[in-house]
Amino acid sequence: MKLLSVRDLRSNLSDVWKGLAAEREMVVTSNGRPVAILSAVTEDTLEETLAAFRRLRAVAAVSEMQRQSVQQGTDAIASAEIDAEIAAVRRARRQRGDSPR
Repeated sequence: MKLLSVRDLRSNLSDVWKGLAAEREMVVTSNGRPVAILSAVTEDTLEETLAAFRRLRAVAAVSEMQRQSVQQGTDAIASAEIDAEIAAVRRARRQRGDSPR
């Protein structure tokens, strides 16, 4: 996979677009750190590609939540405790007159 600095992207934009079809993906870097991914798409593959990126972000978000849960020790909370916490929050919302979300 080709790495491309933000400076190179700005300076050689037309060449980057031309090369993207052959390269398929390029990683854009800023100060040597990855900041974006350029991915070649067509009208036919756009929706599928976006859906794949969204699925990947969802998986990454769940993994991060699981990691934080383990760090905080909340990964061992029993289902009954979770249900009780949810019920308490819902009661408090009803008492304040908040609408459910």
